[in-house]
Amino acid sequence: MRAFWRALWAIVWKDLAAEVRSRELLSSMLVFALLVILVFDFALVLDVKARHSVTAGVLWVTFAFAGTLGLNRSMAQEKDRGCMDGLLLAPVDRSAIYFGKAIGNLFFMFIVEAVVLPVYSLLYNTNLFKPGLLLVVLLGSVGYVAVGTLLSAMAVQTRTRDVLLPILLFPLVIPVLIAAVNASTAFLQGWELAEISPWINLLLGYDVIFIAGAFMVFDYIVEE
Repeated sequence: MRAFWRALWAIVWKDLAAEVRSRELLSSMLVFALLVILVFDFALVLDVKARHSVTAGVLWVTFAFAGTLGLNRSMAQEKDRGCMDGLLLAPVDRSAIYFGKAIGNLFFMFIVEAVVLPVYSLLYNTNLFKPGLLLVVLLGSVGYVAVGTLLSAMAVQTRTRDVLLPILLFPLVIPVLIAAVNASTAFLQGWELAEISPWINLLLGYDVIFIAGAFMVFDYIVEE
């Protein structure tokens, strides 16, 4: 068990150190996310009512697109540099590779969200720093990254990985996006907790099921 945790955190630390040196992954995610927000800002500038009603949708479109870009680049770097072969040859449980990559991807996604939320609040004059909304962002991000890391490990083996990952990912994360958008809208509009709890429970259930599923099948995916 100690070797598992050491390997997991070594992978996380490797990803963070590589990003500090190159700044390729995080910068591209941030630029893309900010461009999406600005496009929606210009598109909705004349309709104040629509700006407030589509807040949750715009946020999750931004997170989903930026997250997909980050997932693709994260695993592609491992493949292009030959690091994935070295990781697979390491004498540790293969699930440590999955969880290490997932935690690194989640950390980068959290950084993007930490930048996007205040920028969006400023541009759209909307307070997004509500505990309930932040909980939805956390749960939605965990589910998105859990599935995305698994599928990116599969797609990176193909020549069309840039196209294949979104095709595989978006159908599977539809429950996350629907639940996250509805729960985010509910918190922003001040709904009762009893009305929001089904969406929160859906996010929790999705996270648990797909993390457990990824833990069980990751070894077979990377073997192929």
